[in-house]
Amino acid sequence: MPRTFAPPSNLEPISALLPSCPVLLMGAGPVPISRQVSDANRVVINHLGQSMTRVVDSVKQLASYALQTESARVLGVAGPSSAAMEMAIGNLCWPGRRVLCLVNGVFGARFAEMAQGLGLDVTVLEGAQSLPVTPAELRAELARRRYDVVTMVQGETSSGTFTQDLPELCALTRAHGALSIVDAVVTLTTVPFYMDAWNVDVVITGGQKGLGCIPGISLCAFSPEAWDTVLRHPGPRPHWCLDAIRADRFWGEHRYHYTAPVPAVLALREALRLVAEETLERRIERHRVSSVALQAGIEAMGLRLAVAPAARLSSVVAIEVPPGIDSAAVRAHMVDTFGVEISGGIGRDLFRIGQMGEQCRPMHTLAALHALGTSLVVCGFPANVAQGMAAFESTLAQEGGRYL
Repeated sequence: MPRTFAPPSNLEPISALLPSCPVLLMGAGPVPISRQVSDANRVVINHLGQSMTRVVDSVKQLASYALQTESARVLGVAGPSSAAMEMAIGNLCWPGRRVLCLVNGVFGARFAEMAQGLGLDVTVLEGAQSLPVTPAELRAELARRRYDVVTMVQGETSSGTFTQDLPELCALTRAHGALSIVDAVVTLTTVPFYMDAWNVDVVITGGQKGLGCIPGISLCAFSPEAWDTVLRHPGPRPHWCLDAIRADRFWGEHRYHYTAPVPAVLALREALRLVAEETLERRIERHRVSSVALQAGIEAMGLRLAVAPAARLSSVVAIEVPPGIDSAAVRAHMVDTFGVEISGGIGRDLFRIGQMGEQCRPMHTLAALHALGTSLVVCGFPANVAQGMAAFESTLAQEGGRYL
């Protein structure tokens, strides 16, 4: 007889494993979600039924607005943003293709790691001191060697840096006959992004950041030029689930690929609807105002922002940890005492406060600022909490807090 196993002794409901009070997520993602998104995420329908067909068509239409594209190849991905990265790399590239990866942090390097795993000819071009690669640096590299694909990150979550020159980088890539892949995970709908006008060939983004959706659902959009390359892929393709041709059968023709994550797709549709209802102009301005006010409060409190203004990412604000301060202890105190959670650094000791979607509301930002400052005082740093709060409020008023 085979060995039989008894049920586990601990059969408490999921609520027993969660905090007794909700924690305000003010880190680099996932972000809080709206009631509308939460409600949509509770629904299950037939993934190949008529209702789902309407939902998928709506997701594509709304995502095209968020991306500012007329491309017909806007595909959902059942997985995190990294799965969308793999879809982009795996469908544009095959052994022998040359890939140039612009790197100034963890996620730029992730592109390179994925490309190497596919056996591609990979070159890494690193920005100086964790700053984005400049147009001059890219121009010099493209003149030195021919590439098929160039990957880049608009907002590097790990370091809090922003690629201000993205339009010029994409234009240079196109002018040299290569295709661009852009990570817009923390930037889409938080800062300007124009897929068509900027000649972006492939863009990937995740639900759990600027879109204000749940984790585990992503988008990958291809320009017509990129799609031509997808069709030229000699095969076999490295990923069955992430095969763009198969995915397009579902997202473009409503045919079976695999069982779609229905609640996640419904949640994504609702998140995108809220983006369009707010309008990109107002949403982007809301994020700008919120981030500017937060940055003013942080500096007034006696802290230093980790990135110079020209390269500073507004959707994930990176803060230097003062010398002698245990950043993990500060963040733990914030959660235990105030129910507010922010992120630490990746590869560098930082505090990172998210400014994406529902995070960008005055009551949330003010709560994060107060919790950080007070926890720093408890942990030994003389933060001027009152001055920081006052600077936040005055800057918010000066910048037009009505957008929040």
